[in-house]
Amino acid sequence: MNLEQFAVWAPHRSRVRLATGSRHHEMTRDEHGWWHVRVPGAGAGSDYAFLLDQDETPLPDPRSAWQPEGVHGPSRRYEHRAFEWTDSAWTGRALAGSVLYELHIGTFTEDGTFNAAIDHLDHLVELGVDLVEVLPVNAFDGTAGWGYDGVLWGAVHQPYGGPTAFKQFVDACHARGLGVVLDVVYNHLGPSGAYLDRFGPYFAGKNQWGPTLNLDGPDSDEVRRYVLDNALGWFREFHVDGLRLDAVHALVDTRATHLLEELAVEVDVLATALGRPLSLIAESDLNDPRHVTPRAGGGYGLDAQWCDDVHHAVHVALTGETSGYYTDFAAPGALETTLRSAFFHAGTWSSFRARTHGRPVDTRIVPGHRFLAYLQNHDQIGNRAAGDRLTATVPVARMLCGAAIVLCSPYTPMLFMGEEWAATTPWQFFASFPDPDLADAVRTGRRREFAEHGWGEANVPDPMDPATVLRSVLQWGELADPAHRAVFDTYRDLIALRRAHPELSDPRLDRFLVEPAAGALILHRGTLRVAVNLSENETAVPVTARTRLLATDGVRFDDDTLHLPPNAFAVVGSTSMNAVKVAFTTA
Repeated sequence: MNLEQFAVWAPHRSRVRLATGSRHHEMTRDEHGWWHVRVPGAGAGSDYAFLLDQDETPLPDPRSAWQPEGVHGPSRRYEHRAFEWTDSAWTGRALAGSVLYELHIGTFTEDGTFNAAIDHLDHLVELGVDLVEVLPVNAFDGTAGWGYDGVLWGAVHQPYGGPTAFKQFVDACHARGLGVVLDVVYNHLGPSGAYLDRFGPYFAGKNQWGPTLNLDGPDSDEVRRYVLDNALGWFREFHVDGLRLDAVHALVDTRATHLLEELAVEVDVLATALGRPLSLIAESDLNDPRHVTPRAGGGYGLDAQWCDDVHHAVHVALTGETSGYYTDFAAPGALETTLRSAFFHAGTWSSFRARTHGRPVDTRIVPGHRFLAYLQNHDQIGNRAAGDRLTATVPVARMLCGAAIVLCSPYTPMLFMGEEWAATTPWQFFASFPDPDLADAVRTGRRREFAEHGWGEANVPDPMDPATVLRSVLQWGELADPAHRAVFDTYRDLIALRRAHPELSDPRLDRFLVEPAAGALILHRGTLRVAVNLSENETAVPVTARTRLLATDGVRFDDDTLHLPPNAFAVVGSTSMNAVKVAFTTA
């Protein structure tokens, strides 16, 4: 009879039992605080849980790979080796030179599952993106949510389809030449189902989102291992190509070797073993280039980080919004400064924080591809009171001007799902906690948070109302509308142009010139020029290049002068490529 091995770390418990069905099995502790037992008949597909000390309440495995009954239910054994991958020829996707596409499985399609998402992967191939960035898929309490309230980081959310369905999604992406980046959250746990602290000293305190991990206190070695093993597992067992690390500024780690550096080292080792590039992308509010500085230069050695400053600068230029953290980006020259140097706040005053903030990027040695740039993402849409997209504020043609800036910049571009056709659906904050007291607390807290930013309570959708989720689901039928299709064509052409002309993806920031000229913004990209008119009047821009590569409707060329209507852009160059005219009305 085969005996199955079970283990769990619970260093300060005097007794641990394994529960399989109605049977309880005593476990044995080793000198490192791990408890072990081998039992018959508990292979793949078997449910199990742990009982701590004399408590008779079964708890799921902190390292569970499958929670078919939710985060409060028993764990289920999952055999990773049973899945038959078809991506043996997959060589990966390097982050540099790629275009990312961020999506949320639960609202990407009406069904909200991995299998339903597979049906739309050919759309992403046609668009021309390289990497699909998936919002967190770890298990959280309830059926619908953004995924950032996960509590069992290794278990794939069952309503999306569970672990096998996620593998099928990744396999299908690879079959189409698409890499997969997974959003993971190590800076906090969600408010429901976070049982880690019952097993051991996992928690060290709290931040604004929930309990934080003990990364540098007593017994923290195993806690760090918990994070490292989880991250490596996504690469090894689920074949993902990158991880986006949520809010790393909230990781409290005072050790000489920061967790992020330790993670980067181990991921590099794994990438060597697997023979394909593996990427780590940080989200950080610190404006600290150390995250993306190579370890040989004293940095953590991450591959890239999100760059909110570029978003803020472009957003203010497009919308004129100047409240909250947008205030400083209304300063004259803020857009040009930020585009040239990635960080606007670079050891400079931040009125939103009421202090100096950030550190300069050395543009001579740090390439632009280490910073992700975007017009929209889940945070910048979903954290608005109504979850309204950019086109709820500005004309579509003006949004396309922003797209031209981002997609023709030295940075790594990222789109948010539906942006490529100017989707009319909002993307609002939603959750579905079954506990009515917790649900009410989230509802009240959300309204209070927005009230502090000037939004009235009536403007804040109820995050617990299923209708809030439904409003946020993409309506794929919009692509049949000629106006939406024209937007898609523009995005597709911009991405194709970026790929066809290496100047447009050149990441060297010290060779990137941003020039205000005659009311327009000119991006100098080698022999190419990207001219964008964000003013209210037609403007004439002198250019020496004669070849029109891409232009929105209404743009005219007279000799060496480029005439741009308001909310129009053009890409011109000295190559021999024929011009591509975008049939899009700028009115």
